[in-house]
Amino acid sequence: MRDGQAQAEILQLALHHAVAELSGLGGMVHLRVPGDSRPLHLAATGGLPREFAQEWGTLGWEDETAPVRALRDGAFVWLPTTDTQACALPAGTGIAAVPLLAAEGSSLGVLSVVTVCGAPSVAQRDFLEALAQWVCERLACPAPATGSLGPAWWNAEHLAGPRLQQAREAVRVGSWDQDLRTGDVIYDEATLTVLGIDPETFDGRVDTVVGLIHPDDLPRVVAAVEQAIRQRCEYAAEYRLCRPDGTVVWVEARAQVVLGEDGEPAHFVGTVWDTTQKRAALDSVAHSLLHMSDGFLTVDADWRIEFVNLHAERLLGPAQQLFGRVLWDVAGAEVPGLEDRCRQAAAAGTPTGFDVQWPANRRRYHLRLVPSPDGVTVYLTDVTEKRLADEQRAAAQRAAARRTTYIGRLNEALAQAVSVSDIVDTVAERVLPLFGATDLFVQLVDGESLRVTGSAGSQEFLDNFPDRLSLSDHIPSSDAVHHGAPQYVLSRREFRERYPDVADLAFAGGKHAWAYLPLIVSGRPVGCLVISFSRPRRFSEEDQALLTALSGLVAQAVERARLYDAEHTRAQELQRGLLPLALPSVPAVTTAAHYVPATKGLDVGGDWYDVIPLSAERVALVIGDVMGHGLSEAATMGRLRTAVHTLAGLELSPDELLSHLNDLVSDLGDDFYATCLYAVYDPTDQVCTIVRAGHPPPALVQPDGTVHFPQLPQNPPLGAATPPFETVELTVPAGSLLVLYTDGLVESAYRDIDSGMAHLAKTLTHAPPVRRARSGRHDRRPGCRRPAPRPAVHRARFRSPLRQGADQRRHRGARGPHPRSPRR
Repeated sequence: MRDGQAQAEILQLALHHAVAELSGLGGMVHLRVPGDSRPLHLAATGGLPREFAQEWGTLGWEDETAPVRALRDGAFVWLPTTDTQACALPAGTGIAAVPLLAAEGSSLGVLSVVTVCGAPSVAQRDFLEALAQWVCERLACPAPATGSLGPAWWNAEHLAGPRLQQAREAVRVGSWDQDLRTGDVIYDEATLTVLGIDPETFDGRVDTVVGLIHPDDLPRVVAAVEQAIRQRCEYAAEYRLCRPDGTVVWVEARAQVVLGEDGEPAHFVGTVWDTTQKRAALDSVAHSLLHMSDGFLTVDADWRIEFVNLHAERLLGPAQQLFGRVLWDVAGAEVPGLEDRCRQAAAAGTPTGFDVQWPANRRRYHLRLVPSPDGVTVYLTDVTEKRLADEQRAAAQRAAARRTTYIGRLNEALAQAVSVSDIVDTVAERVLPLFGATDLFVQLVDGESLRVTGSAGSQEFLDNFPDRLSLSDHIPSSDAVHHGAPQYVLSRREFRERYPDVADLAFAGGKHAWAYLPLIVSGRPVGCLVISFSRPRRFSEEDQALLTALSGLVAQAVERARLYDAEHTRAQELQRGLLPLALPSVPAVTTAAHYVPATKGLDVGGDWYDVIPLSAERVALVIGDVMGHGLSEAATMGRLRTAVHTLAGLELSPDELLSHLNDLVSDLGDDFYATCLYAVYDPTDQVCTIVRAGHPPPALVQPDGTVHFPQLPQNPPLGAATPPFETVELTVPAGSLLVLYTDGLVESAYRDIDSGMAHLAKTLTHAPPVRRARSGRHDRRPGCRRPAPRPAVHRARFRSPLRQGADQRRHRGARGPHPRSPRR
């Protein structure tokens, strides 16, 4: 569009709004030409007679008219018209003018409105000023970068020069005045151009113009004119005009009734302009809307249907039966809650939408409501497939989330399982209910066969199933192992067709569907997990994905369990070799020992105990604990036990023995530490010499049943201690019970050592009296358990001296005096 046409449209649009807001007869826009003796030139008019427009074509500085005063004062002005000014205007009219002020304060021109109801109100005045500002913003043009003239002058001259001429040429709005009493009309040049009438041949009669109106539009135009005159209101109509040259154009006319001195309608003044191009554009849009793939309809402010396209007709019915009917009253649109939701959307004043299920075809549509000043536009988009896809995607996401959660929990549970039977129990507890399965069993590859290593479910089925099957047989398990892919059998019929030789075996226990899942570790098949069902079943993609993930977890867990089983066997053999197979029989004390593995795992620790006979019927009681848990600690324990035996044979005092043992642990490295309690009991004087290095004190049970823990010096553990070690001589009467133990018996993550020792004392207090037992009793049952982990308990029941005479002295003298450590 050319600049002149764009500016003309801006001016014409502003005039229409101004005249409508003030209920005026018409309006005009003058643009300023700086340096001209008559600075204001008429650029656009609307609704004014041609004679009036010609009289106000140019205005000078000396004129006392409303436009000139508004230009001089730079503010709103309203002046009543005089007889000399109001050519062709009725009495009582006035002119309201507002300057068009640019951003820098210069004036581009003036917008004026001819009023018939006195001075405009404050609100009307504010509207005109806001409208003038809007016009200036759209007429503003950038000033040239250089030049001697200021920007204000350049803007005004630029608008009033060639652009003013372009605007005048582009204005296609004419004004007219009809005398209602005589029927004579006065048309300006623009009006005659729009009507296609030759000014030289026009007879000035309204009937001539009425005869040009298209016959189909004439009845409603005449009715609109008669209603405006009768109700003395504004007239507006758009209709087709058949020009004398044979062309047909669309025109739009607006007019206002002007009353005479007797108060009766005297004149009909208004404007007319060519809307052919606009109408063609609207027809093109309507054609596009008519054939668009979505439903489209418009309703007025009362929700009565005004337009429907073809798709909307298929949903609502023929267009002829819809026009003028309320949307939710149409039989095809009986959607529950539609009225309430439409009214709420319209009340919000912003576009909104919601989904409904259409009653006729049960499909889902998205209704988008777009409010407009004259009503609401409604779009109906079929979203059935889209919503179905959204629901399926959401369901898949929920299923994936559930699967992830389930796999995570199952993985945690399997991490706690250390044997194949534990794994089978865990999978049976968590997997069978999830899939509605009844049985499962695990087969592991053993050479050229599959061996059942764990099962859960129907005992009848499991009893009839062989423990070993050949990998070369044509069975589902071997297929799953050979192909490395799950084998799903959905029914008995399918099973018999695929594996007729083993069908009867598989049907035992009422089975009707099966899932054979290969157990693969590092690309190597190690077995097969078989899950069976009591009724036919189809496996969805989600089921297969979950079962595949399950088989991977089970395979890893089974491999760990197999390694554990092998390591467990080796650990047990090592443990049996490191601890005493039997305690020696000694005359002075009755001994017993019990060992419980540290944790559920390798069952190997660093705890040890010993009973070592010494000279003169003395006996050494030893208990120790290498800090840590595992094969390395167990090996260190074996070295220390051997060293204690060697040092005890040298008849070293307890503190000297621990000093040598401390040197041995220190030589092993900075990461090795051990606790140890070494006691030597002499039955002659019933004294027990005790030394400890970081080890808990023993519990002494007196013959009367009282229990106490002797106060012993607390030396650091071996490997961290600095000799000498302090010793204590403790009197142990005959019939007493001395209990040695490691810290695992009285201390754990759930109980501190003080509470554990108190519990031990209470247990020993209430324990029944121990009869004299055969010396050397040794209890090392691996299956026994105690409340706390890693306990090693060594107890000694002390006897009365059998002989206190020459035999003992003779035996002692043969070996020489015993080097008892000095008391500290």
